[in-house]
Amino acid sequence: MSTRTLQQIIRGVATSDGAGVKLRRSIGAQPGLRLDPFLMLDEFGTENPDDYIAGFPPHPHRGFETVTYMIDGHMRHEDHMGNVGELKSGGVQWMTAGRGVIHSEMPQQESGRMRGFQLWINLPANEKMKPAAYRDIPAAEIPQVDLPDGGSVKVIAGSVQIGGQRTAGPINPTPDTLATDPLYLDITLPAGGSFTQPVHAGYNAFAYVYEGSVTIDGKAVPQYSAGVLGDGEQVTLQAGDAGVRAVLIAARPLHEPVVQYGPFVMNTREEIEQALADYRNGTLAA
Repeated sequence: MSTRTLQQIIRGVATSDGAGVKLRRSIGAQPGLRLDPFLMLDEFGTENPDDYIAGFPPHPHRGFETVTYMIDGHMRHEDHMGNVGELKSGGVQWMTAGRGVIHSEMPQQESGRMRGFQLWINLPANEKMKPAAYRDIPAAEIPQVDLPDGGSVKVIAGSVQIGGQRTAGPINPTPDTLATDPLYLDITLPAGGSFTQPVHAGYNAFAYVYEGSVTIDGKAVPQYSAGVLGDGEQVTLQAGDAGVRAVLIAARPLHEPVVQYGPFVMNTREEIEQALADYRNGTLAA
C-alpha cells in the first residue's frame, strides 16, 4: 500500500468567533488554506471562562455541515425550530445546515476547562438546499479502541481495523449515503508509539496535533498545527517524545466551486446573494 507523506503544515492562528470565544483556526484560516471538502477547523481550549463564557449567540448557516467534538465541557445547542441538544464531554454533534438553520451554542458552565473542535465540511451542490438535520452523539456511543502499544483511538466517523477486528464509529458513511464519506479519528499515542490507518486514495486528509507532537514520513508536525497529507492508501503517525493527541480527518473531495460569505457556503455569487436575501426576509430556513 502506498504511504501518504506530509505535504504542508498549517499552524493554528489565534482568533475569536461568536461573542468573543477564543480559538485557534488552521484549515480555513485563509481561503487558500481550505482542503476540499473541509472549509474550516477551529480548536478551542482554555480553563479561563472569560475565553468562552459569551458563547455563540444565534447565527445562521447554509450549504455545509458542522461537526462539533466536545473533549471537555458542556454546551447547549438551540435552533429556530425548537431543537435543543446538550453537548457534553466526549460527545459530538453532527449538524447538516442544508437550506438553512439559525442556532446558538452556549456554554452551560461558569468555570473549568472547555476544549474541543468544530469542523466545517462542505456539501455538494445537489445537497446544499436540503432540510437541516442533526445527530447528537453522546460519549457512550463513540467507541474507543485500545492499541497494542498502550495508545487508543476514538472512532467518530469511518472505521479502524486493529488485530483483525473492524470497529465503526457512529457516523459510518459510504460515498452513496454521505457524499464526502468522512473519516474522523481522535488518536492518543504514548511516547514513541505509532498508528497506521488506511485512507482511501484520492481522498484529502490531514492530522491536527493538539497535544505533544507527531512525525509523519520523517517530518514533524508540531502542536496546534494541521499536517496536510499527500495522496496514498495509508498514513502512519509516530508520536514524539512527549506522546501525542491528534485528530486524523479525511474525506472525498467534491471538486466544486466554493463561494463563501461568512456562515453561507454556496457554489455561485448569486446563490450567496439569495442566501443573504432569504436571511433578511426570514425565509433562510423556511
